[in-house]
Amino acid sequence: MAALGLLMSMQVSAQVVSKDSISTLKLQKQAIRISKDLNERKIKLARLENEMTAITQLVDKTAQQAQVSADDNGTAADRLTTDALDKKKARKASNAAGDAQRDAKKARKAADNLESLSKDIESLKSAIADDERKLAAIPGYPFAD
Repeated sequence: MAALGLLMSMQVSAQVVSKDSISTLKLQKQAIRISKDLNERKIKLARLENEMTAITQLVDKTAQQAQVSADDNGTAADRLTTDALDKKKARKASNAAGDAQRDAKKARKAADNLESLSKDIESLKSAIADDERKLAAIPGYPFAD
């Protein structure tokens, strides 16, 4: 009978400590989840920032090519105006116009990709800041083992 009373008193005191431990463990679990998300976002941000250089160069290259094609188209059109019935000049002007249209589309697409990438980077930076604020709000973070 005394052993049963001792066992029950140990169980009651263990529950009080257990509730504190559980709340601490829940906070640690939350902090780990937020830290994991934060690290994944930082890795993705670094990858996107590395892509930014390549995409910026692509935008510059496609814009230059579009300008060259537009200039070639203008030249071909000017040549056609001197002799509007010349089939060879008409074909060259038509081809130059198609090239200019295609290159302008590529340049617009590259610029759109750059804009989208910039928005993704800003969104990630905002999410990282939010995660860092969440971690700072957790009492006792960083936890000592």
